[in-house]
Order: sequence, then C-alpha cells, then structure tokens
Amino acid sequence: MAAPKTFSAIQPVPPATAFIDIALSRTQRKTPTIIHKNFKISRIRSFYARKVKFTQDTFSAKLSAILDQFPKLNDCHPFHADLINILYDRDHLKIALSQISTARHLIEQVSRDYVRLMKFGDSLYRCKQLKRAALGRMATIIRRQKDPLAYLEQVRQHLSRLPSIDPNTRTLILCGYPNVGKSSFINKITRAEVDVQPYAFTTKSLFVGHMDYKYLRWQVVDTPGILDHPLEEMNTIEMQSITALAHLRACILYFMDLSEQCGYSIEAQINLFQSIKPLFANKVTVLVINKCDVMRIEHLDPQSKELLDSILSMGDVEVMQTSCFTDEGVMDVRTKACDKLLASRVEAKLKGSKINRVLNKIHLARPVARDNEPRLPCIPDAVLQKRTAKGQDNSLRKPLAREIEEANGGAGVYNVDLKQQYLLEYPEWKHDPIPELLDGKNVADFIDPDIEARLIALEEEEEALESKGFYDSDQDMSDEEQTALHAKANMIRNKNAMIQRAAQNKKSALKNRAIIPRKAVHKKMSDLKSHLSKIGLSSRSIEERTRSRSRYAAPPSGAEVVMRDASRMSSRSRVREPSSNRREAGIKDLTAKGIAEKISRMQQKKANRMARAGEADRHVPNVRPKHLFSGKRNNGKTDRR
Repeated sequence: MAAPKTFSAIQPVPPATAFIDIALSRTQRKTPTIIHKNFKISRIRSFYARKVKFTQDTFSAKLSAILDQFPKLNDCHPFHADLINILYDRDHLKIALSQISTARHLIEQVSRDYVRLMKFGDSLYRCKQLKRAALGRMATIIRRQKDPLAYLEQVRQHLSRLPSIDPNTRTLILCGYPNVGKSSFINKITRAEVDVQPYAFTTKSLFVGHMDYKYLRWQVVDTPGILDHPLEEMNTIEMQSITALAHLRACILYFMDLSEQCGYSIEAQINLFQSIKPLFANKVTVLVINKCDVMRIEHLDPQSKELLDSILSMGDVEVMQTSCFTDEGVMDVRTKACDKLLASRVEAKLKGSKINRVLNKIHLARPVARDNEPRLPCIPDAVLQKRTAKGQDNSLRKPLAREIEEANGGAGVYNVDLKQQYLLEYPEWKHDPIPELLDGKNVADFIDPDIEARLIALEEEEEALESKGFYDSDQDMSDEEQTALHAKANMIRNKNAMIQRAAQNKKSALKNRAIIPRKAVHKKMSDLKSHLSKIGLSSRSIEERTRSRSRYAAPPSGAEVVMRDASRMSSRSRVREPSSNRREAGIKDLTAKGIAEKISRMQQKKANRMARAGEADRHVPNVRPKHLFSGKRNNGKTDRR
C-alpha cells in the first residue's frame, strides 16, 4: 500500500482501557443477554460461543484497522519512509505494529481454543466460566499492549499535522542557512503563513505552500535551516531538509545572505553549498541572493566575490538577486525557477525510449519560397482607418456594451438587448414574440425542416395500408359480435373502476384498523365460477384441483377401505398421520400435550413479568419517574439517584 498524500485520515488509536471497554460494551449490546439453565445444552453452548466469537471479531477488526491505516514503510515512497524514520524511528514503529499484529493473532487463537472447549461444556455454569476466562484472556492481551497503543496514538497525532507533500508533482525547494529569508519568500509567492522571526531556527519542520503558474499547480517546500557539519551530527530538524533535498525531484533554490545579518559569514554559506551539492545532482539549481536591498553582489569585497565566483564557475548554477522586504525580484525568481524546472522535465522525457516512437509520427512542414516576390499581409482599408483615428478621434470606434449601459442609466436601469444578435431573414423580426399557434397550426410541428417530406411519406403509407385492407377487419364483424365486444369492454371498464374505488377506500380507512390480509380472505367457489364464466373461461380444472385438495373429499369405495384395513393390520407399528395443527404436531397423546403446555407457560412467566414478548425483546419500558429523564435537577442531594 503506497503512503497516502495526507495522513490525517488515520483514525484515532484508543488506549488499552478504552479499547477493552469498547469491545466488551459492544458485545453486551449486540448479542443476546438472556439465558436459562433449563435451555438445551446445545443452545447454551451456542449462546456463550457467540459472545466469545463476537468479542474476538471486535478486537480483530479494531486491530486490523490500525495495521491497515498506518503506512507500510517498505511500500511507500522513499521520501515518506525516510521522513517517518527520522521523526519516529523506523524500528520503533515496526516493533509497535508487529506487537499489535501479534496481539491480534493471539486473540484469534484464544477464541478458537475456548470455542473448542465450550463444545464439551455440560452445564450453564461451565460454559459461562469458559466465556469469562476467554474474555479475560483477551482483555489481558490488550492490556499488555498499553505502551504500543499509546506510542501509535502519539505517532498518529504527529502524522496528522505533517504537510501533504506529493513527491511526483512540480516542486520548488527552499534551502540554506537559518534566518536567510526562506520563510519570507514562501509567504510572498504562496498563500502559506509560515512564522517569520528575527532569530535562527524559527522553522522547525517542513512547510508547504501552493501557487499557480502557467495554469499549473506548483508546491513550494520551505525546509528548516541547515548548518555546515557532518551528516552524523545533524539533528532531526536538519535531517528533514536533507531528506527533502535527497528524494524530491524539484528545483533547488539555495538562499544566501550577503549582508551576514543571519549570523553566518559568506564563507560558511558557500561551504554549506559545497557540502550539500551532491544532493543537487540531476536537479535544477538557482542561487538566490536575498536581502539585496542591504548588500548586492556588486558591492562585495574582492575576496568574498572570488568565493562566490567559485560557485558560479560550475556553469549549472544561475544566480539571481531578490529582496523580500521591498519585493524586488521576487516574482522574477519564481518565474525563472518554474521555467527552468519545466524545461528540465521536458528534457528528461526526451531522453526516454518512448519519445522516438512519437517523433517518428510527427512531420514538421517547412514551406519554401517559390520566387522572390514579397507577399505582405492584406489589411482592409477600414481597419487601417480605424487604427489611424484611434489616437485622434474615438467616434469611429464601435461603442462597447459597458459604455452603452452607462449612457442609458447604468446597471439596474438599462438591460442588454439579448435579441440584437439574432440572424433572421428580416431584421424587424428580432423583437417579435414567438407565437405558439399560427394560422390555426402548431408552430412546434413545423420546426423540423423535413416535416413536409415525412408527412407525405406517412400519407403514402396510410394509403397503402387502406388499399391492402388493413382496416377492413372491423367492418367484417357482425352486429352480434360488435355488441358482445362492446359489452366485454364495458365490463372491463367497470371492473377497473371498482378496483380504483376499492384502492381509494383502503387508503382513506383508519391506519390502526385491523385489515385482513389477502391470503386470509375466504373466496367462495361459486363466486370464482361465476367470474370465470363472465370472462369466457372454463372452471372445470379449478373445480377438480379444489376437490382433490379439499379436506372433505369424497369417501373411498368399499374395495379401497378393505385394502387399507388389511395394510394397517399387517404393519407392526401404528404410524400417526401428520396433524395440520402445528401445536399438536409431534404430541403422542393428551397427557404429553398437557405437559408441553405447562412447560410453555412456565417459560413465559418471566417474560410476562418483565412485560416482554420473548427473550429477544430489547424494549425498556419507562418505569422510572419522569423527572429522572428530563435532564433537570432541583436543589438538594443527588446521591440517592
């Protein structure tokens, strides 16, 4: 998983105690809470096994979310990996994440072991004790992760405050000694509000600002100040700058203060440039001389100028002067750096192998003159006259819409004529209202230019159908058939009206009135037969199916009775026919039925006493006084609540 552009999406990591409370309270709320010793042992086992599995799933889901959201250092960009290593130590972060992963594995193993043991529990007490032991071991495992969880929460809070830096976009990096004007420069060219103070190391971390140039989005990175000493002696603040210079493909703006107001000499600033110059390999570099309002290159002494020329003699570094106090040259430095970076990115793309395949498809045409005769551009005389009179008299110039509006009263008084640019056959038609009906015809029907040709084709098609006798079928019908057809149409129309009225009555009825569902409404066979006969269908098959499924079917013949009695006498065991009543299904006799009903009533007593429909009913009745729910307290003691 690649590192995200921003780490603010990582969810907070709760402490160990809150982690346990979240999981156990969720288990209590999301799983059944009623169990009885008289239940079947299989039901008791599944009840407690479900609690153990649900707790394990909650712990695993929370721990997996932590492991997935934190960046994986081996998969993210080297810039993000090294930055995280500098700020938090790669080994410590990996150890903390590995401990969380181990805790998740142990919790899953505990759940599997205790669910396996619970299958051998022979009573409610044993199953409950196994459940308590499983949840206790899971809580102990999480409690031991107190330090890793606290460390990861601190890392998350710091990561969320880091700026979102895209390593692959167009970037300008500002570097140099402390207090040379880097933060002032980024505040000038972007909307970033970096703190600027007259002392060194004001900027202690990376800051990012964004700007637009040539319709492109650019990011400007302000790095903390760097001192000239070995890499091993640099602190965390300086290593952030080194990481940005090493991994980001950008234009490097190295700031120098020739006035030495920053507290460092020119020689020290040049030595720092020589020390970090290997990090500028294959990158565009611009040497920015800041505070030119105090000291310029021309005013340097020969010795300092010679040191500065040692950098410029390399050829790949361009020097520019600017002043953030007077804004002199600030935009020039920004423009020059952006142009050089764009050119370098184009050159890098031209060095690849893909560019050859593209260039082979491009042909640049260069026209060649056929003779020595000059062919100057042709400009109309009216345009030349307007150009000549532009500085002398503005009467020839066409008035602008803004000038017409100001001459007629300004905005709110004069409205622009939107119909003035209409292209019509006659100009006087521009302000005519568009009619909907013209000469008794709908204007919208004649918008299509091919409407007449389509009408002619439609008329020809109708004539062809009439000639073939397509419409003669109705005329061949007799009077009796037409009368029957009309009667059937009227019956269908009346039936639809009855259905609509029934639906309206159903909607207008009271909401709390008990309505018999459609499946429970009884229909008479005679009504069904009459309805089928009205619509011209036979009811014979429905009558046979109803008679075969009826409980009161025709009695069997004598031969069938004899054969049935013989088969019953020959069988050794008497098989009871299945009852249609579900409450009597599986009951051997009346004594067993009475015992079953007694047990059912005993089981329902506790639910009835608590006003519950059953063990899954989670409703909490309002049995406490109203003032305890109102959120108001009177004067006096509250310890009795």
